[in-house]
Amino acid sequence: MAQNFDAPSKALLRSEIAEHIAETDKHDNRQALAGEEPLPDDRFFERELSWLKFNRRVLELAEDPDQPLLERANFAAIFASNLEEFFMVRVAGLKRRIDSGIAVTSVTGLSPRQLLKAIGEQAHKLQAEHAQEVKEHILPALAQEHIVLLGWNELSHSEQERLSRYYRQQVFPVLTPLAVDPAHPFPYISGGSLNLAVIVENPSSGKSHFARVKIPDNLNRLVPVDDLTEEEVTEERYGFISMENLIIAHLESLFPGMIIKEAKSFRVTRNEDIDVEEDDAENLLNAMEKELLRRRFGPPIRLEISDTASPFLSQLLANQLRVSDEEVYRLPAPLDMRVLFELQHLDRPDLKYKPFIPTTNRQIATVESSRASDIFRAMREHDILLHHPYDSFSTSVQAFLAQAAADPRVLAIKQTLYRTSSDSPIIDALIDAAHAGKQVMAVVEIKARFDEDANIAWARKLERAGVHVVYGIVGLKTHCKLSLVVRQEGDGLRRYCHVGTGNYNPKTARSYTDLGLLTCDPVVGQDLTRLFNQLSGYAPRSSFHRLLVAPRTVRTGLLERIHREENAARAGKEAWIKIKVNAIVDEKTVDALYRASQAGVKIDIVQRGICTLKPGVPGLSETIRVRSILGRFLEHSRIYAFANSEGPQIGEGPSSGPEVWIGSADLMHRNLDRRVEALVRISSPEQIQELIDYVDLQMADTTVSWHMQADGNYIRHSRDDQGQPLEDSQEALIKSHQRG
Repeated sequence: MAQNFDAPSKALLRSEIAEHIAETDKHDNRQALAGEEPLPDDRFFERELSWLKFNRRVLELAEDPDQPLLERANFAAIFASNLEEFFMVRVAGLKRRIDSGIAVTSVTGLSPRQLLKAIGEQAHKLQAEHAQEVKEHILPALAQEHIVLLGWNELSHSEQERLSRYYRQQVFPVLTPLAVDPAHPFPYISGGSLNLAVIVENPSSGKSHFARVKIPDNLNRLVPVDDLTEEEVTEERYGFISMENLIIAHLESLFPGMIIKEAKSFRVTRNEDIDVEEDDAENLLNAMEKELLRRRFGPPIRLEISDTASPFLSQLLANQLRVSDEEVYRLPAPLDMRVLFELQHLDRPDLKYKPFIPTTNRQIATVESSRASDIFRAMREHDILLHHPYDSFSTSVQAFLAQAAADPRVLAIKQTLYRTSSDSPIIDALIDAAHAGKQVMAVVEIKARFDEDANIAWARKLERAGVHVVYGIVGLKTHCKLSLVVRQEGDGLRRYCHVGTGNYNPKTARSYTDLGLLTCDPVVGQDLTRLFNQLSGYAPRSSFHRLLVAPRTVRTGLLERIHREENAARAGKEAWIKIKVNAIVDEKTVDALYRASQAGVKIDIVQRGICTLKPGVPGLSETIRVRSILGRFLEHSRIYAFANSEGPQIGEGPSSGPEVWIGSADLMHRNLDRRVEALVRISSPEQIQELIDYVDLQMADTTVSWHMQADGNYIRHSRDDQGQPLEDSQEALIKSHQRG
């Protein structure tokens, strides 16, 4: 049965958040109490503009001739997908705050409207460069490899006949032309859909009319031209025509008797962020379902239209959709470059990365057992540090949960679910465990952006199977990655745990780099038990020993450790900080890193996306280096490492020597204040060194990376002074795991 929220739980949450804010404020007052010189006002970069620089780095991979050609096309599609989400969420949110009058000046001093203008200017430049790269470089390079995007007039007579049959049988029946006239208002244009804007003329009256045709989104947009089974094909060619061009060639079937004057593609991006007032929602699940319906009708924030569209047609669409000139993006066809994802199915291994097969973690693989793998036995022998995708997710985390579901001595399983795959074996394992009579509890985050529908479906399915489904703490997203298995053994109950940096999603586990810890350490088991109780019941004042948990202790715990390194540096002792995250935005943490740098702490940061910190600024951040890694896999793991030369001065922890934490939290406000996140401290000296070496590898001057400059720009380093390629850290890890 799903858990709803009532007044006592809300009151406890408010009390906990108030305590968290008060604790954080102690660190805010540190500067004044110490009498230190104030930090400069211009010490932050604008986060939204920093994100656009990240997507610029993705575009650089699409432009890189050293990348396999189909991978370049894939990066071009990723760029388009990234930018789409950026507009739907970040730009839409900023516009909504401006329109409602609640937007405030950013920490960089830009007013909301100045920021929106700056975003628009950069986005226009990026989209133009992206379109130019695809049109002038990627598509011609694909054509040289016999992968060709063709126009209707470039097809042979037999090809046109075959495609006309396909159109009549598979496409025409699903099309719905929508006219606009006094009896037919301008139709609603759904966000993200590709459409044709058509101007037709009635030959009897001479009057022109507008109509809209939606391109079907349940059919592939790239229609194969070549039938390689035909005998007349002498050279293998992968020819395609876009669905919109196929429809344009047959518009007379939709408007018989009319003259087609113009037909151009366009698409609209809408505000698709969601906003649920949980305190006013008696049932969060029902509230979310209603909000998802509302999201379909969010206001337009971007209009993309073919650059060959007439001024009349462009202005007509802009007026009807109520978008400003700055929100109109005129681009060459094909619009929506996410279509390039469809090329990934081609059987052209010569144009892709070399095949990669994850290996079973060596600590799991070395355990001899009557079972194919006995994860429990391996965990009893030692903590297991997993590094995906190099370590197979299916033979580690997935096998751990499957074994727990099948083991008669397992009494209970508790699990968080933020995002998972459509055919998730994790869900199947939880259902199997419930059917076997085990106590199963799943914390399903139904507010995981753009996975809300799927997670609602999983929640319903789990409930029907008898799983106790809860939705976490009202007001907070549950983003931590946790599994807890309780097993009856000869000497009593033992708790087996997994704490990770990535989602329980077998599909993304093959393309995201993530870390995970499998352990049966009683301290971690006690911590996870308390945290799950906090998520499902009333336990707002739980304390933890090997975990830092947001929103109460992740920021404060990290700040305390940064300050410890600062004090060590001032005392002349070894002091360093190594951080690997997706994003750095939190001002309190950035200021603490600035103070540590001023004290002489050596700080290395590997970040994938946003960074508002300014590295290498004299007198402010001279000892801070920031590198960015993008490549074959999406860098997603989070590591926080400290020299800890003086030993613990904060709670319980290791004696002097490096201290390393991994977990789900980035250095962003949402992670530290509005989500339940968990970091776990690594205890094995070998694993501590492995993680430090990992950060050092990605920071090394001999590794391919982007070096962030003090002005916020990034310079890519991919070759040495002699022009030889630098080491790719992801390829190096593939090789090392295959050897292991």
